[in-house]
Amino acid sequence: VFIAQSRASGSHRDVEDEELTRIFVMIPKTYTEEDLREKFKMYGDIEYCSIIKNKTTGESKGLGYVRYLKPSQAARAIEECDRSYRAILAEPKNKSSESFEYDYYSNNMRPELRGNTLSFCMQPEFCSFEKAETRIQEPVSKRLSVVSRLPFIQEQLFALFDLVPGLEYCDVQRDPHTNSGYAVIQYSTAASAIYAKYKLHGFEYPPGNRLTVIFLEDGNDSSE
Repeated sequence: VFIAQSRASGSHRDVEDEELTRIFVMIPKTYTEEDLREKFKMYGDIEYCSIIKNKTTGESKGLGYVRYLKPSQAARAIEECDRSYRAILAEPKNKSSESFEYDYYSNNMRPELRGNTLSFCMQPEFCSFEKAETRIQEPVSKRLSVVSRLPFIQEQLFALFDLVPGLEYCDVQRDPHTNSGYAVIQYSTAASAIYAKYKLHGFEYPPGNRLTVIFLEDGNDSSE
């Protein structure tokens, strides 16, 4: 649809259309730009690859960009790449600043913030928590509240929380007065919700914007 709209508008400079040629992906922290290029070059001609790094340590945050020469190549990469990359169209750059992710990240990054990497184990038992981590002191439920200073995009937030198995629905709402983001997430089990909160509370998405994730009462007995 994006490609069709671009062509219908009379634009013939599709190779320079940042909104349609740049994708945002989740990658292992061990990936280099060469690794990223190698994984995605099969889908088309790559103009550049970049990896988002922690400003303090220089370590990869497990997130990156790939820009193709043509929108059709970016679309193919999103459609055909492994789902573990969670590929989506990146936020467009504007003429007065760098990309949204880098600009917001550089303005808000503090040395004490930890780097983000979703090291999910896609097994039913969700890997093994340390015993201390399972002694949750707050009431738990299958529902989560997610708050952000920035508005959410439904598809992107759903894709993020769908990394944890058992996602039933993601309801994104928007405050017209503050322009902040708010969403309600529900999983099929309390275990999934606990794991999602454990992994995603404080996660920067997009980079520089920390998510606040808390439990919501769902009317069930939380003792289980």
